Amino acid sequence: MADLKRYDLRSDTLTRPSIGMRAAMAEAEVGDDVYGEDPTVRRLEEQVAQFLGKESALFVPSGTMANQIALLVHTRRGDEVVVGEGTHCMHFEGGAAAAWSGVQFAVVGRGGLFSTEEALGAIRPKAEHLPQSSLIVVENTHNLGGGRVFPKAECERLAEAARARGLALHMDGARLWNAAVATGIPAHELAAPFDTVSVCFSKGLGAPVGSAFVGSREHVRAARRFRKMLGGAMRQSGILAAAASYALEHNRERLARDHTAARGFAERLRGVPGVELAPVETNIVLIKTPNLDAHEMAERAAKSGVLIHAMGSHILRAVTHLDISEDDTLEAAALLAHVFTS
Repeated sequence: MADLKRYDLRSDTLTRPSIGMRAAMAEAEVGDDVYGEDPTVRRLEEQVAQFLGKESALFVPSGTMANQIALLVHTRRGDEVVVGEGTHCMHFEGGAAAAWSGVQFAVVGRGGLFSTEEALGAIRPKAEHLPQSSLIVVENTHNLGGGRVFPKAECERLAEAARARGLALHMDGARLWNAAVATGIPAHELAAPFDTVSVCFSKGLGAPVGSAFVGSREHVRAARRFRKMLGGAMRQSGILAAAASYALEHNRERLARDHTAARGFAERLRGVPGVELAPVETNIVLIKTPNLDAHEMAERAAKSGVLIHAMGSHILRAVTHLDISEDDTLEAAALLAHVFTS
């Protein structure tokens, strides 16, 4: 077992800093960011705001914090937030929305995608005995949907309809970089319909830590206070910001290789008895096992050297990333196919 080669496809958060990234971190010029005096953090924030076509950005420790800040910025306690099925800020953030913002969710659509008509159908009329709709959240790409890209045209329709009704829009763009590469549409165009956007540096881009909350100067001013309240204000965080800047400059275009590897992985499993595959759009492969226990299959796969994540009783997830080559991904798929058929 000690000599068994391991193929870790549990998540794209598993990547480790490259030699070049470590050098950038070691050489980073730093200051106290709580005082606004860390030049590397300030450069990163300017860089991200420019990439996404927004006025301002705020560096935060995690995507969860960025999303929770968005809820705090756009809502009041007792409000209702319209989201797609399985949206991260509702499903994977430890109930933080209830604890910090005091909001509830109205879930629309299937697989993380929804139409403007579905969203509008969930908006509450103004009445004192009803929760008030104040925000619509789009996750792009959608994790539980299998890395699905939310169509740009639908985002634009959604934004027009929401603004006409006084609602704000936030994009959970933790994997927005993947959506941009997959569609060939620049990130700033995908972000344009939204008031605020969160993006992550520690997934496909390969930085060890960090996300950003991006929006208007007014939104970011409010976000800075909420970051402090949530314990996310850091001091000489330019060491981390340097890794994020390096990731933005060196690792965005290479995401296409992860997408190719994911398609190859899925193709190798296609036709395996007992396995159903969701369409692969980016770097996430959802493997549905309607007649097999996903947790048991993940344990069996691990014994063969393939680490994948059980997302539910009958769903497994494999995620390609920069620390696993396309050849290794295909080898992992062959091993997994053997696990399913043995």
